[in-house]
Amino acid sequence: MPALIEDYALLGNCRTAALVSTQGSIDWLCFPRFDSPACFCALLGNTENGRWQIAPAEPVLRVERQYREDTLILQTTFHTASGSAMLVDCMPVDDQNTVLRTVVGLQGEVAFNMDLVMRFDYGNSVPWVEQHQPLTLTAVAGPEMLVLRSATELHAVDHRTASRFTVQAGQRLHYSLTSQPSHWRVADAPEVERAVAETEHYWRSFSERCPDVGPWTALVKRSLITLKAMTYAPTGGIVAAVTTSLPEYLGGQRNWDYRYCWLRDATMTLLAFMNLGYYEEAAAWRKWLMRSVAGNPEQMQIMYGLAGERRLPEYELPWLSGYEGSAPVRIGNGAATQRQLDVYGEVADAMSQAIRGGLPRHPRGAAIFRVIMPYLESIWREPDEGIWEIRGTPQHFTHSKVMAWVAFDRAAALAEPTEEGREQALHYRAVADQIHADVCAKGFNQELGCFVQAYGSTHTDASLLQIALTGFLPADDARVLATVARVESTLMRDGLLLRYDTEHGVDGLEPGEGTFLVCSFWLADVYVLLGRQADAEALFARLAGLCNDVGLLAEQYDPKAGRMLGNFPQAFSHLGIINTALNLHRAEAPAQARARSR
Repeated sequence: MPALIEDYALLGNCRTAALVSTQGSIDWLCFPRFDSPACFCALLGNTENGRWQIAPAEPVLRVERQYREDTLILQTTFHTASGSAMLVDCMPVDDQNTVLRTVVGLQGEVAFNMDLVMRFDYGNSVPWVEQHQPLTLTAVAGPEMLVLRSATELHAVDHRTASRFTVQAGQRLHYSLTSQPSHWRVADAPEVERAVAETEHYWRSFSERCPDVGPWTALVKRSLITLKAMTYAPTGGIVAAVTTSLPEYLGGQRNWDYRYCWLRDATMTLLAFMNLGYYEEAAAWRKWLMRSVAGNPEQMQIMYGLAGERRLPEYELPWLSGYEGSAPVRIGNGAATQRQLDVYGEVADAMSQAIRGGLPRHPRGAAIFRVIMPYLESIWREPDEGIWEIRGTPQHFTHSKVMAWVAFDRAAALAEPTEEGREQALHYRAVADQIHADVCAKGFNQELGCFVQAYGSTHTDASLLQIALTGFLPADDARVLATVARVESTLMRDGLLLRYDTEHGVDGLEPGEGTFLVCSFWLADVYVLLGRQADAEALFARLAGLCNDVGLLAEQYDPKAGRMLGNFPQAFSHLGIINTALNLHRAEAPAQARARSR
């Protein structure tokens, strides 16, 4: 059985990622990319589906772990009756896909077991394992190869590779696992000490650029490092999470593949990078965006693959039982074919923020606007699947219409200072005004006295908080105040927000899920806008307190069970940490900053 979601830590090299538990077991790893088939898949099944554990062979009295300061190098210290030892894990940010693991003796001597179960194709394929050298093994399945280099003697046991060894104080034992195409010659052994030092330098050079954010600086740095690790360096694409099918409801079917690039999530990441002064990362993401959305505006998707791939077919893996029995395990994501009007607003806002943040105008930007805006003008009145990607009947979601307004509002501000540009700006402003009037007339429920999830609905939705955060209406507008109060009274669970009430929702799935963490960050941002600083800080402290021991957050949290749910780590959640910390530090929310720059 896998560990609790919150018991995992992240390793990454800006191309792929691994999750390692407090027990020293890597239960999830995809090579060579985030979205590649996993070679360690115990997270979604059992140990026979692949894992790599290095842990004491004797009872562990206490486990402590932390990232080496401002890096993604994980240090797990095991204390036993006979001594203490540290397991140091990292993935070098270089041209190879390698996991490095070093066992360091600290005190006394500790007996260890290594259990390596190599499987390909999400735990389904057992590779052909051969001894390349006395302490080197290769594992091949079709086009894929793993190369294990060990400091200690290896032996095979039931399609597994094992080693038993003892580490004494001052001793360092190195292990590495490298992925490569099977037709290549076996890669040279990594220089472990040098690679770890270079990895430490890489992450510290990155994180030291983070500005001071008051008492939240350490938390923001950790989230920033996490988001950087979730960036696919060759293209600049940013994945929503490094996992698939971690459930939003234990035992349920709300299990989705998040190893792709959502325009919405990535746009918010762009803003976070720019707000912290990371313009190189922001520019790389914008280049990815310009390549991905190029083409017929009718074919613009809400999400793409790491290099901008459009086909992300969804299918199930029946041989995997799912995390704690939460089946099916899904690969790919059918939401890629959905219509979600809000992404047009997100893209327009991203391009606007990039220019205001100091990035030069992209040469393709104006041309893309010229084809996207007329298309959005022709479809904004139509229903869609909305921000939460419902799998039921499309509706006229209020948030979707608000974000369509954002698209025209930002496009009007971005128009070129020419006669043609001024005419475009006037037209965009007129369309924005039409959408604004439509939302205020149809998205506002007169009987309830607040905005609602969809036109004609009586349900509320945390996405309505974006009405204030985007500047659609002032935060102190009576309609906004009533909507915030309604969100608080109907969606709050133990101080955290549901995204909507799944008991009476519109998603076409069984009811039940955890609180959606980014929604609570949005509420804290609204509190800042309203001058409710104490409430904002209290809510932020509650959310920050949910981070695990190494500062990571999943998508959701179950306040009843007191545990994380959903894919992990989640970009949305860590974006919430960064943006809300910045708002608190500056006593200023996003809508105010945008309003001043318009």
